[in-house]
Amino acid sequence: MAKTATESEGWRELHASNDARDDAEELRRRLDRDGYLFFRQLQRPDLLRALRREMLTVMKESGWVMEGTNPVDGIANLDARCTEGDVEYAKVYHEVYRLEAFHRIAHQPEILGMVEKIYGKPAMPHPQKIARLWFPAYTEHTTPAHQDFVHFQGNYQTLTCWAPVGDCPRELGGLAMLAGSHKTGNVLEHHFSLGAGALDVELGEEERKGEWHSTDYEIGDTLIFPALTIHKALPNVTPDRLRVSLDNRYQVIGDTIAEHMLLPHLNIFNELTWEDVYGEWESGDLKYYWGKIENPVIPRDMSWLEKGFEEAVERAKGGDPQARLYLHRFIKRDPGSPQAEVAGKVLGM
Repeated sequence: MAKTATESEGWRELHASNDARDDAEELRRRLDRDGYLFFRQLQRPDLLRALRREMLTVMKESGWVMEGTNPVDGIANLDARCTEGDVEYAKVYHEVYRLEAFHRIAHQPEILGMVEKIYGKPAMPHPQKIARLWFPAYTEHTTPAHQDFVHFQGNYQTLTCWAPVGDCPRELGGLAMLAGSHKTGNVLEHHFSLGAGALDVELGEEERKGEWHSTDYEIGDTLIFPALTIHKALPNVTPDRLRVSLDNRYQVIGDTIAEHMLLPHLNIFNELTWEDVYGEWESGDLKYYWGKIENPVIPRDMSWLEKGFEEAVERAKGGDPQARLYLHRFIKRDPGSPQAEVAGKVLGM
């Protein structure tokens, strides 16, 4: 049998579970085996295409998409390149974040129903919806390998649902899963890195033996995986295409949730509130929907990010350019913070 493009480059093809869509017990067995479930065309392509147009139209109005091009083609203005951690990124990202359709798609029955089938219990999407908007020719900022728990916390059973908003061949930078890596049963050590989240997992001997699974994604495809599965983004090596994807979390109703997941994503940059987000919505059924649900709220554990910052400081002292860039971003984002003061001293500012 001929190998797929993914396998010929040293990767294994994701195992699709469309054949088990109606078999909850088999889905749970596969999730326990592989640490992920992958479905072709789980979500409605028509809704995702409409959302893609809305999101990229906002990005074009903000200068991220080349003038004279169709927004849905996602042809990037390379002069506008930025990433999570940049103040410039948050400004445009939060314009996208205000779109009602962006929040509503996480509640569609195709995805919520599948999550509830996997859990065997009523579930809810986290209020903090997340989009990933990645520029090309910026590969040093590719999201490193990590476990989601260090960022989103709450409980180990939280499920991430990742879906491209448009076709996403490997070269555009889809997601890759380290199959079976959730079986560690705990959170591994993470260290400073550039890329979304700024943390890179330290792989143990068993994890280094594992296989990475990925694919050429098509619109509607969806990955579902728990908080301990190690995964990473592939680099966007296209010359000029933006990668747009959804990166949402779901949990059983009644399970614990970390307090920061009740807030808009990246609100630390500009104190974005839900009232800001809801400003131009046409309906109110999803506004503060979580307020009607009893989930124990626990404080956010900042220890992983604090450790990452300390590592960045030490590396910056040694002249590491990535660490110095990270500290520069810290100062620009929150110049009055204690961390910015430390960063300024290290950088001689």
